[in-house]
Amino acid sequence: MIYFLIDLAGAVALLLWAVRLIRTGVERAFMASLRQFLRRTAGTRISAMAAGTGAAMLLQSSTAVAILTAGFAASGTLAAISGVALVLGADLGSSIVAQILLSPIHVLVPALLVIGVTLFLKSKARRPRQAGRILVGLALVLLSLGLIGEATAPLRESALVNAVLTRLGSDLVSAFVLGALLTWAMHSSIAAVLMFVTFAGQGLLPGPGAAAMVLGANLGGAIIPVMLTLSADPIPRRIMVSNFVLRGGGAMLVLLGLIFYPQALDFLGGTMARRVINLHLVFNLGVAILSLPLIPSVLRLAGAVVADRKEMSPTRISALDQKGLGDPGHALGNAARELLRMGESVFEMLQPALGLFVHWDPEIAARIKRTENEVDRMHYEIKLYVARLNETRLSTEQSRRAMEIAMVANHLEDAGDQISTNLVDLAQRIHERGLTFSEEGLRELTDFHDRVASNARVALNVLMSGEIDDARQLVEEKDRTRAAEAELQAAHLARLRANNSASIETTNIHQETVRALKQINTDMTYVAYPILEQAGDLRATRLTG
Repeated sequence: MIYFLIDLAGAVALLLWAVRLIRTGVERAFMASLRQFLRRTAGTRISAMAAGTGAAMLLQSSTAVAILTAGFAASGTLAAISGVALVLGADLGSSIVAQILLSPIHVLVPALLVIGVTLFLKSKARRPRQAGRILVGLALVLLSLGLIGEATAPLRESALVNAVLTRLGSDLVSAFVLGALLTWAMHSSIAAVLMFVTFAGQGLLPGPGAAAMVLGANLGGAIIPVMLTLSADPIPRRIMVSNFVLRGGGAMLVLLGLIFYPQALDFLGGTMARRVINLHLVFNLGVAILSLPLIPSVLRLAGAVVADRKEMSPTRISALDQKGLGDPGHALGNAARELLRMGESVFEMLQPALGLFVHWDPEIAARIKRTENEVDRMHYEIKLYVARLNETRLSTEQSRRAMEIAMVANHLEDAGDQISTNLVDLAQRIHERGLTFSEEGLRELTDFHDRVASNARVALNVLMSGEIDDARQLVEEKDRTRAAEAELQAAHLARLRANNSASIETTNIHQETVRALKQINTDMTYVAYPILEQAGDLRATRLTG
């Protein structure tokens, strides 16, 4: 039994890692384009659902799409109704991915590995290299499914295992709950569904039990984004709660139908594995279609559950323990923790800032101003703490690290100033003068803000993990952001030459907004430079080849 558990755990771990490998490749090569596509196509419920379906198929994760949706909603660039439709579409997309991965394409594994590894090792360009990563991930998914089948094959001879699994076939509620719990533990509904269907294909799980576990996986998959957005603003949380009500409630209703009429599975295919995976697809397709007209009502229900955030002013507990100054290593860790909190506060300011240009909200503006005061306070305290630390006996490495923390704090403080002093003031000027950007100008600013916000997320990851690959990605994105800024300015000038009245009225504000966003991006990107310089990954002015 112990050998079985080790083999199965290894196969499942490979499956989870392979799914993550695919998502990482897509994020690093195509995330900016994908985010832009999602936001631009989410104007109506139907188009939002279609966009979510495509995005989940690319990212191999409905949860990843849900988190993107939460970010769009928090920034004010996505309506809540479209957000729910987008997440429902993502659930459908993940079920389509499961269908594809369980189709007879395992013969492609050697070719996928050869092409993928060659692209990843030989390509210098970003997208071909990440395409190689995606192909390798796909090959490993298929390989892991075969390993799960091999690992579970001996269990068919175990009387104890057969008794337990037969019990799940008759106790569908327990199977449903177990499926939800395993999906939550794996944090991947795709991986969980693939595993359950593989069990059914091996004859380990009776059909009704496997179907109940797949329905439970849909409930667990709906819980994950709810939990991940617990600290978010009310609108993103209402979107996730609405998705939970529709997808999770639908799973419970179908479970009841399965309990009273298990023969319904016979209509979904020939083999038991095919019936179960088809149930997953039909369920998500049905939920997506039937839920579209219900979204406004469910959002109102979610609004009653998720109240507006009450502004609180708790006493902030600083990580800068003065008693820790006697231990330089401990003190540097304290300063790094406070620096990360400072970066998170700047990101909280940046995310809703552009929404103020479209819908001026004095409460959001005031919240950004208050957060900026907190950022200024953290900046001052970090500088003072580092100065006191430098009075102690530091090694060369510790002195270098202390200087890096102080410099990053300076850049984060400047980013906060750009948001509070420039972006908010520019948005207020737009509101007070009754001006509006041209449709093209607003779309360009929204895309540029989203690019900067995406880079800021990566910067926080770099600040926390110190990963060289993420740091390289961040500096590469800085170059692309600079090129995007030049394109925006050229497009704006072209509209001025065409006598676009909205562009003429807002030309100064438009250009100042672009410059402020570019400076924010520069400030956030700075966190990568000390890491890359220490690794010898920088020339005097740019990344090495």
